[in-house]
Parts: sequence; C-alpha cells; structure tokens
Amino acid sequence: MLPQEILAQVRRLEITTGRLVAESFAGDYLSVFKGRGMEFSDVREYAPGDDPRDIDRNVSARAGKPFVRRYVEERELTVIVAVDLSGSQSFGTADRLKRDSAVEIGAAVAFAALQNNDKVGLALFTDEVELFVPPRKGRRHALAVVREILAFEPTRKTTSLGVSLERLARMLKRRCILVLVSDFRDRGFERALKLCAVKHDLIPVVIEDPREARLPAASAVLEVFDPETGARESIDLRARTAALAREEAERRAGLLKTFRVCGLEPVISPTDKPSIEPLISFFRRRARRRGR
Repeated sequence: MLPQEILAQVRRLEITTGRLVAESFAGDYLSVFKGRGMEFSDVREYAPGDDPRDIDRNVSARAGKPFVRRYVEERELTVIVAVDLSGSQSFGTADRLKRDSAVEIGAAVAFAALQNNDKVGLALFTDEVELFVPPRKGRRHALAVVREILAFEPTRKTTSLGVSLERLARMLKRRCILVLVSDFRDRGFERALKLCAVKHDLIPVVIEDPREARLPAASAVLEVFDPETGARESIDLRARTAALAREEAERRAGLLKTFRVCGLEPVISPTDKPSIEPLISFFRRRARRRGR
C-alpha cells in the first residue's frame, strides 16, 4: 500500500469509525472504566458524617475549626491495543481479511481513548513483540496508532501468544486497559494470559472467520496452504469435513474455557459481520453491570 493510500485509509477510518464510536459507545466506555484512584480536589468545612480521617490538620489549625479534604476520581487511563499480525491474520477473501477486522477494532479503541482524553499505546506482535508505541494522548498520536496497525509489515509469520504476552507483562509496569486482538490460534499461552489478566484490565477480542471451521460439502481433493509455515497439504474433503468440524469445536470450547478460568469476558468478532458491533455490545453489557 502506497503512503498516500495509507493516509487516505486512516482518514476514512477517522471519519467512519470515529463517528460510530462517538455515537455508539463512547459514553459506555467512559462509564465502564475506573481511573487510577482518587486525587485531592479541595477542602471544605467538616460536616456530621464526614470521615474524621479526612480532616486536614493544617487547614483546620489555621481556620480554628475542622476542615476535611475532598477527593475526586482520577479519570485518566492508559489503553494499550495489542494486535496479532502473524500469518493467520491474512486468512479471508480478497475483500475481507482478519487483519481488516483488527484494523477497525484497533481504530475504534484508539478513537474511544482519544474522545475520553485517555492515553493510548500499541503493541504489534507475531511470535514476538515487533513494535511497541508508548501510550500518549492526542489526535495525532491516535492516528499514528491506527496507521501502524494498518500499514506495519511484520518480519515474522508464526504466532507465539505466550512469548508476546510475557514480554508485554514485563514492558507494562503500570496497570492499564489491555485490548488483545487475535484469532488465538495458538497453544501454551494460558499462563501468560492469566498473568496479564491479573496485572491489567484485559479484554480479549477474538477474530473469527467462519470458513475456518467449514469446508465445502463436496467430493473433491482440496489443496490448502498454511500462511504461517508455508506448508501445503492435499485434503480429501469427504474424510476431513466432519473431523475438521469436531477439531474446531473442541479448540473453540477449550479457548472459551481458558477465558473463563482467567476470569475474562471475550469479545467475539466474526469477519462476516461488522467488526465493531461486538465491541459495542461488550461495552454496553459492562456498563449495565457497573450500573447495578
């Protein structure tokens, strides 16, 4: 993609995705996430029912009567968008790849952070973290984040969620909102996922292409290509269709169980549907639970 094409695509995403975020879930985003804690606001005269521990001794001594310190929630948050750019993200049709969904989801999160004056950062990974953009505020930075998701060319094709998550856990010193965008077609990452879930507010976004679990019902031999390893294989569809469906159902059930064990609520985003709708539904569900 040429630089001018990348710029045009970023601008299009800002208009379409940014508007959708503002109209659909920016308010839910604001209500879902708490800030880092409480910060001092001002003092006022003590009233019955106030916590005596909040009395400001210095101000009270000067005024000759008790005053208490008031606090407000510190709303500023740090959001990190971590996107899997391994070879499996190239799966799809000529019109719609998994990476296209990843771009739209990453852009939606970046624009939601921008509209709420939060910092947003970016991690792009394959079997290692290939790019890390430190979190900052502002429109220019948010657009730079979107541009990197759209245009970055990874040097590797294979996936290692475990290695990448362990690296992120070491890099991210302070608690943040970590939006992890991947198809999660990997093994052995459960321990690292649990570690990140404990340290951060982790939101796994699972990008699925329904065709990965569905082969054509035909009596034929299908030539398939693995974009990560480069391997090719001939598959007898009559023998493999049922087995593939079973394997995929077991893999997906295992993944959902992993999320439950880690205390995580995944966002499932199929490539054959608008990619941001599941994210909107997720924020609305969490906002309703927070409001109870």
